[in-house]
Amino acid sequence: MNLIETNRQIALNWIAAFNEHSLDRLLALYDEDARHFSPKLKIRIPETGGWISGKATMETWWADAFNRLPSLQYQLHNLLVTEEQVLMEYLRKVDGEPDMMVAEVLEIGQGRIQKSRVYHG
Repeated sequence: MNLIETNRQIALNWIAAFNEHSLDRLLALYDEDARHFSPKLKIRIPETGGWISGKATMETWWADAFNRLPSLQYQLHNLLVTEEQVLMEYLRKVDGEPDMMVAEVLEIGQGRIQKSRVYHG
């Protein structure tokens, strides 16, 4: 399998893991020292500046999200893949909240996500 197909599969596995709320499957896609940026982090934990690092911190962040938002689901709309990164556009759906379009960049190296960045309005 070439790098583009490998990275495409990582992105599809990422969406599936989120929709299953499977922390184990999600974290398995990330490098041990990966970094993650989200505007939601800036709001909920302002001292982070929106950035967290390492699987343990990501696990805490996403476990909280899955517990607070049990209906959270992502519907993939667009996927752009290169040998180094993936850009995903997806619709964020949560019961009781307006749907929101989200863009997320996954920087991938050696078969693992090294950095992820979320953008939304």
